[in-house]
Amino acid sequence: MTVSAGGGTTATNASDKFTYIAAPTVTGVSPTSGSAAGGTTVGITGTNFTGVTAVDFGPGNPATSSPSTTPGPSPPRPPAGTGTVDVTVSAGGGTTATNASDKFTYIAAPTVTGVSPTSGSAAGGTTVGITGTNFTGVTAVDFGPGNPATLFTVNNAGSITATSPAGTGTVDVTVSAGGGTTATNASDKFTYIAAPTVTGVSPTSGSRRGGHHRRHHRHQLHRVTAVDFGPGNPATLFTVNNAGSITATSAGRHGHRRRDGQRGWGHDRHQRQ
Repeated sequence: MTVSAGGGTTATNASDKFTYIAAPTVTGVSPTSGSAAGGTTVGITGTNFTGVTAVDFGPGNPATSSPSTTPGPSPPRPPAGTGTVDVTVSAGGGTTATNASDKFTYIAAPTVTGVSPTSGSAAGGTTVGITGTNFTGVTAVDFGPGNPATLFTVNNAGSITATSPAGTGTVDVTVSAGGGTTATNASDKFTYIAAPTVTGVSPTSGSRRGGHHRRHHRHQLHRVTAVDFGPGNPATLFTVNNAGSITATSAGRHGHRRRDGQRGWGHDRHQRQ
């Protein structure tokens, strides 16, 4: 830089240097979307990132981490926000002009508003419908921490169908998506029901015609749907007394042949010998 005055123009020297810095540009951001709560690590590429002083996700919304002061990619974390914004970089050469390559979209956090059914086998395999909001970019469905669904299908932004894994107790069903992971609430509960067991039958025998009352001692007798006396031979009547006891009426042995070749009781009552 030189100065001209009445006595002439200054001679150039090492102390009169001034350097022009080209304006920075943003050529890309990755990823191009993240949680509305902020905190997504974003890589920013461009030019002339020399003397960076600020990175903003929309006007007046600065990144929460210190920006890079070297040319090339910068890894700031966006603050909370909404909608689609321009990512701008302020450096020695000014602030980047907005363009189509600097867009970042905030994705609202997903929520779970209901699960149906609300219970299933402890062995897993129950098909569960999950309703909620913002099911965009779903990456996981969990039945309790670290217990992912064996299979899930995103039907739309408000509906998922998932297959429960094995588990125990009552758990929160959570969905992880582009906007983060759902917060737990009273509407996302799923209860695992242990398999029932039979520990005794009294009496242990009865008429082949059926009609005999038997008391079954079982564990975990919740929501009993059937009592069978052999495959495909359901009780004619049963009552669940409590979680460990059932009273059932035995069915006949249909189609049983006696030694004389006639059909047994329960198939043809008129052929009694």
